[in-house]
Parts: sequence; C-alpha cells; structure tokens
Amino acid sequence: MPGGRLTHQDRRGIASGLAEGLGYAEIARRLNRPTSTISREVARNGGSHGYLADHAHHSTERRARRRRPVPPPESPGPPSSASASASNGNDPEAVRAFAEEFAALMVSTGLPRMAARVLARLVTTDSGALTSAELVRQLRVSPASVSKAIGYLEGLELVRRERDPHHRRELYLIDDDVWLRTWLTSARTNAMLADVSRRGAEILDTATPAGARLDQMRQFFVQLSDDMAGGPTAAVFSDTLTVLAALVHAVTPRTVDQLAVALGWPPERVADALDSAERHPDIADPVALRRYDGTGAWALIARADRLTPAQREALGQP
Repeated sequence: MPGGRLTHQDRRGIASGLAEGLGYAEIARRLNRPTSTISREVARNGGSHGYLADHAHHSTERRARRRRPVPPPESPGPPSSASASASNGNDPEAVRAFAEEFAALMVSTGLPRMAARVLARLVTTDSGALTSAELVRQLRVSPASVSKAIGYLEGLELVRRERDPHHRRELYLIDDDVWLRTWLTSARTNAMLADVSRRGAEILDTATPAGARLDQMRQFFVQLSDDMAGGPTAAVFSDTLTVLAALVHAVTPRTVDQLAVALGWPPERVADALDSAERHPDIADPVALRRYDGTGAWALIARADRLTPAQREALGQP
C-alpha cells in the first residue's frame, strides 16, 4: 500500500465510492490505500452520508497550515525530567502533581489513563514536544505503553508525530490549536448524529411517536453542530447546495412542500436547508434567496451588492 497523504483526487474517489454505496474496504482497494485510512478520513469529515471531497480537502489543508514547525532543541542530548519541568523556573514536583491532576480530569471525560498521562505531559512541557524515550522516563512505563497511547491520541487528532531534523528520532507534539480541532471533531460527531436521526425519522415517519422523537433529536444535533462549527455542517451544507440547485432549475418560485415533493425529502429537511442558506448567505453567492410572503414560495435572485446601479440598468433591470 502506498504511503503519503490523500490527494484531492483520492478524496473525489472516496466521495464517488460512497455515492455508489460501496464499503470502506472496496473503496480502499480501488484507491490502493489501507481501509483504516479511508474509514478515518470519512469519520473526520462528515461521515458516510455527509462526506464532501472538496470540503474534506480544504479542511485538511487548513489543519496543515496551522501546524507550526518544531524549534530545534538547544542541546543534542534529551533533557532530564527535572530540567524539562524546571526550565521555566517552576517547581518540578508541583508541575508533576499538576500533570497527574490534569490526567485524572481527562480520564473522567473518557480518555484512557495512559493516553491521558501522555497528553498531560505534552501539555505541561514548554516545547509541547517529547520523544518516546523522554515519555518512558518521565512516566516510568514501557515503550509499548507509550506507543499505544500515542496511537490512540493520533486517532483523536490530539497529537502528531514529526521527525527531529537534528537527530534520528521522532518527536510527539501537541499543537497550539489542538483544542479548536477537538471542538470541530465534536461538531462533526454531532453532524453525524443529526444525519442518522434524520434518516431514522424519515423511515419511521414523524407522525409516529418514535419518528417525532428522532426528528426532535435531529433538530437538536443540527443546531448544536451548527453552533459549534460556526457554520453549516457538511450534511446541511450539501442539502443547502441541492436546494439552491433545485431553485435554479425550477426558474419560477417554489414552496417548501413543492421542493420536498420534487426532491423526495421531508419538508423539514428542505426547511433546514433554506434556513441554512438564509443564515449563511455566502453559500449562495453571487445569488441570494428571496421569499414571497404572500405565497410562502422561494426563489433565487442576483445579489444587489454584486452589480452597480449602472450595471443593472445596462442589463435592462432596475
């Protein structure tokens, strides 16, 4: 299997495979990639029903740009536990005690104990980077325990590894924006929950108690994910583009019910997409939504700020 990062073309292949209803293993065989690579990629970017190739690629590029290079160590030898803890003048024992307290808090949120201890050490180290040997020495555990913990934290995108340019060893790092990325990961999880509850509501029918319960769950997680991510989720973003395309194709105004019938969606799903387009007008740019109050119908019009009065007059429009 080839190494390296997924390319834009790879991500388009993943999106195409998901649209065909293929499993992760079959998509991986098509792209000559490990199945685990495909499953992680989809899970990080909206899930199997919300994966968008362009959205996933741009998100990955943004994460890569945020990563800053690690400054080279001042001396060739790895610092001792005491010197690392006391490099900023703090009491090493107090730092170690705080690290264990921090780790205990992480364990209470569901993080495995060893992964929590490794994360705590990285957080409380000035450089935010340690080698496997340093972690083994500071935590007094086996290299295998450290390796397993690092693998777990990498899966959560809390830690990354980088080759030390001055020595033949790997550094494990925690980025300054790690908590922002954790927040966005939680937002994607909420988007996946919103998507699965939506499908459940469609299957069970919102007129039934179970369907209504799932629809309430959908509304909750759509709003929560939207609020956390600062914009529409991948699934809602995709629905929004579909509804906008439907209005372009229809030419004349359409109501929510008319769009729902044409698209084969529940009216609630169409309404969510229209609401997203209203709250995030940049999605539809250079056109804008217009609602006709008398009929409740929707249409697309050119954004007024895209053309000057003289340009509109030249085109024969006021």
